[in-house]
Amino acid sequence: MKKGLLIILSGPSGVGKGTVREELFKDESLNLAYSISMTTRKPRPAEREGIDYFFVEESEFEDKINKGELLEYAKFVGNYYGTPQFYVEQLLSEGKNVVLEIEVQGALQVMAKRPEALTIFLVPPSFEELERRIRGRRTEAEEVVRERLNKASKEIATKDEYKYVVVNDDVLIAKEKIAQIILENI
Repeated sequence: MKKGLLIILSGPSGVGKGTVREELFKDESLNLAYSISMTTRKPRPAEREGIDYFFVEESEFEDKINKGELLEYAKFVGNYYGTPQFYVEQLLSEGKNVVLEIEVQGALQVMAKRPEALTIFLVPPSFEELERRIRGRRTEAEEVVRERLNKASKEIATKDEYKYVVVNDDVLIAKEKIAQIILENI
């Protein structure tokens, strides 16, 4: 069986990574599998072990860091989040094309370890549109919105580190462009 392709889908907060990923997964010809992350935070009421996350204690997570068992990791708000290498390798060996929908910091870590990965950076049609999308959520305080926009500006500056850059002006068009990139690289 042919080994699958490791695919990194990245971009700033508010660009629509999750929405585009959902559309990609509707296309069975792409043979996609989603990588489940590992975290030290406690499960939320509806979350399930091995489906939403792999939930572990901080000591176990740090042990995996020390043993090099994570493709990437970061600590946010006192909790670790990362991509377990064993799970990704299992899916790839089954011939699945594994999608990592991750932030730029994690994507750069994976690129350093796995230069063969197919890397796709999703950008908004303009920074103004990104700001409109983030503000349109109406879920965060102004200070948080400004932090997200500042971070997004820095993340967009890394787009040249990726093999492909796709503009998300229309979700279905962005999905089609990414699907074509994946098919060309399988």
